[in-house]
Amino acid sequence: MPRSVPPPDHVIARRRAVGDQIRAARNAAGLTQQDVAERIGMDRATYNRIEQGHSSPLLDSLILIADAIGVPLADLVRQ
Repeated sequence: MPRSVPPPDHVIARRRAVGDQIRAARNAAGLTQQDVAERIGMDRATYNRIEQGHSSPLLDSLILIADAIGVPLADLVRQ
């Protein structure tokens, strides 16, 4: 169900920052978006939306992403 009110700007900015941290961790691990998406059973387009900050992943998805990349979950959401 779509939200009737978009999230505040600071939430969107933080979502993008988390996406940037995911991308940096993935690149440091030498993985492609396709590699991570396949490991977690997600299509690459959906995974890309998470990295771009256009999608709000569930906590379960963040855990799977961290495990697939091989980093602690906290590394993906740390400010």
